[in-house]
Amino acid sequence: MAELINGFPSDGIVTINRVLLKPQYTVDDLQERVAVLCENVKTYHSDTGFVGGFVALNSGAISNEGSTIGQAVKSPLKDKEALIVTFWRSFEEHEQSHRSDTFQPLFKQVLELCENGNEEIAYSMLWSGRAYSPEEAKEARKAKAKYGSKAA
Repeated sequence: MAELINGFPSDGIVTINRVLLKPQYTVDDLQERVAVLCENVKTYHSDTGFVGGFVALNSGAISNEGSTIGQAVKSPLKDKEALIVTFWRSFEEHEQSHRSDTFQPLFKQVLELCENGNEEIAYSMLWSGRAYSPEEAKEARKAKAKYGSKAA
């Protein structure tokens, strides 16, 4: 498995929180509170299991090429739904981080924004990888032409 996040072990854990903003809150509110929470995790848990993470906001776009249910034009959750994705060496280390005295007050401030409460699901990584460089892509296409199928 190629590394997507440097230092993330092949048997690491990925956690995903799905946030649906309450109507009275904005994306700016979410960004501010999550930034403070993420800074806390980086400061206090980088040496106790935290490897990295990201926060993604629903852009409203729905891929008609990648979706199999209808031909939607836009998501009704645009600017209302966000995913908080974190990468950990182990589930146990993740759980310990949540018991931290510095983490809990900040976590509660983020939860105040959520109309859906919170369910954080942990996933075992099956694959990750980065894109090929232009030269690597050229070589990969040559190898496919010589040895494999041409599915694009």
